[in-house]
Amino acid sequence: MSLNIIDLIKGQLGSALVTQAASQLGESESGISKAIGGLLPAVVGGLANNSNNASVLDAIQAAPSQGVLGNLLGLASNNSWVQGLLASIFGDKLGGLVNSIATYAGISNNSSASLLSLVTGATVGSVGKYAADNNLDQSGISGLLNDQKGIVSSLLPAGLSLASLNVGDWAKGYKFDNDNDAIKNSPISTPTPIPTPVSNEEPKINVTKSVAEGGTFPDRPTTSDGGSIWKCEKKETTTTTAVAGDSLNTTTDSSTMKNDTATTMATTKVDENIDLNGTALKGYKGGMEDTMITFLKSGSYASAADDAALKENWYNFDHVNFKMGSASELEAGSQGQLENLVAILKAYPEAKIKIGGYTDKVGNEAANVKLSGERATYIKNWLAKQGVGAQVTGADGYGSKFATVDAAASNDERAVDRKMAVRFTK
Repeated sequence: MSLNIIDLIKGQLGSALVTQAASQLGESESGISKAIGGLLPAVVGGLANNSNNASVLDAIQAAPSQGVLGNLLGLASNNSWVQGLLASIFGDKLGGLVNSIATYAGISNNSSASLLSLVTGATVGSVGKYAADNNLDQSGISGLLNDQKGIVSSLLPAGLSLASLNVGDWAKGYKFDNDNDAIKNSPISTPTPIPTPVSNEEPKINVTKSVAEGGTFPDRPTTSDGGSIWKCEKKETTTTTAVAGDSLNTTTDSSTMKNDTATTMATTKVDENIDLNGTALKGYKGGMEDTMITFLKSGSYASAADDAALKENWYNFDHVNFKMGSASELEAGSQGQLENLVAILKAYPEAKIKIGGYTDKVGNEAANVKLSGERATYIKNWLAKQGVGAQVTGADGYGSKFATVDAAASNDERAVDRKMAVRFTK
């Protein structure tokens, strides 16, 4: 499964930055969010189209040393480095893109141009950091950018297509049809959307999606105008490894799964500070961390008489994803949520948990059970290495036992059945 660049940059374009940008540019927060939602896929698509452009690859490699991610708002002020990069990416189509986004978001052309610089800096900086952290040379970076051609089609908000953004003929290689335009040339498959709530039973399991109000991937709040950071028409994301028949995801062992992965179309979720007894964890309001902490703070865990009183409540991971077919390799961006879980367990040393793995109905069931179990065990063992092993009482794989979507359904529809989850135990 290709890495989605969105997973690398979602933490850079949060609500705090939107507020600051709105103040700096004199625009409404809804207009800023809406513009970012349109610019982000355009920039990712532009980079993908320039995956073999030496100047673009040089800029990505240089981004970490230039401190790009620490000065995103500064990049919005006619930064020469970003301007040169944008010229390499979009050429003479740059003005048309700026104008299209300004019209779409209801902001000035100057603000649109400033936000384009900001979003480009966030994207290039995040990719550059990932490349440095993973020792990618220019060939590796080129491959990563080229992979986005199969992912970028799910990112545009409703009403926009690359054609409407005036970015040129290269847009025809991408399958954008959010505004029913005629661009359908590429047979590239779209990425798995973020799972929606499911009801599973073991004999009886209610799956409850713990999603933020109006929220889905990558990050939270939508505006009254329908704009939001990374407003996606589908959602995956981030979120859980959604691979056809690849085992992962469905709820299980008798429970109401509090799922904070995502659900419907065209929404967004933004990482916020979730309070853990004075320590701020990055997560979604109403997401896994938030609902687990709320449950513990309420005293419900302490007052639970036995395990039977707890097994109805599951919490789905929304950022923990394994590479396709693997039970030992996590996708980039997964470790952060596991570290949050460690922090929660250390803050509540009396709390105990169990890990569950789930798959859709595609493939051999014995293989699905094996893979989902191995993934659950991997997480259990990882937690043990962080010093909280005594609090993890078990790890089970349920294969497709609790899957609700027919095997003949589309991969996107089956994504709801592929997940990893955690519940409290006694």
